[in-house]
Amino acid sequence: MEAYKQEFVDFMLESNVLKFGDFTLKSGRRSPFFMNAGLYITGSQLMRLGEYYAKAIHEKYGDDFDIIFGPAYKGIPISVATAIAYSKLYGKEVRYCSNRKEAKDHGDVGILLGSPIKDGDRIVVVEDVTTSGKSMEETIPILKAQGDIEILGLMVSLNRCERGKGNKGALEEIKELYGFETNAIVAMDEIIDYLYEKRVIDDELKGRLDAYYAEYGIR
Repeated sequence: MEAYKQEFVDFMLESNVLKFGDFTLKSGRRSPFFMNAGLYITGSQLMRLGEYYAKAIHEKYGDDFDIIFGPAYKGIPISVATAIAYSKLYGKEVRYCSNRKEAKDHGDVGILLGSPIKDGDRIVVVEDVTTSGKSMEETIPILKAQGDIEILGLMVSLNRCERGKGNKGALEEIKELYGFETNAIVAMDEIIDYLYEKRVIDDELKGRLDAYYAEYGIR
């Protein structure tokens, strides 16, 4: 696993964003781990988070894009932090854009925050984690309504490596449904291997993780 991915895993643990225990997810699944990107709350944390996203986007999608789009709400700070980091790390100015949950009818009107979207724009979408693809069902029509744009891909921080609505992973289902690339900074199987080797994950927890993925993992 690349050095920046190892650093990112350590960063998630330091920030208390990635936790191990017994959690009930929105889906009803009982999971031995949980990720909450809402706990990135300080300036230094957001600066580092943006840099990890920028590195992963640069590795997977290169430089030929115009906008980083973060769906409301958690995607908003991610898109801002990533745009700042991209300028710092690669000297390229990309615009940030997000959506409002409800369109504003006065002042800065419309459904978008940040940069307008125009014909010809190439867009990378950023999210914290995708489990069902529901947010993409809301996001894609918003983007397509802005003009003749191209969605280059989606970048999330964590690939949970578990089934979405069918027998495939949520990221793979999004790729097949919408036709653009989907990637994550790090995948859960990489995290488990890395932390088990470091003995952060002990044999008991490893057994529970293995049992969870035997039931819900990507086949």
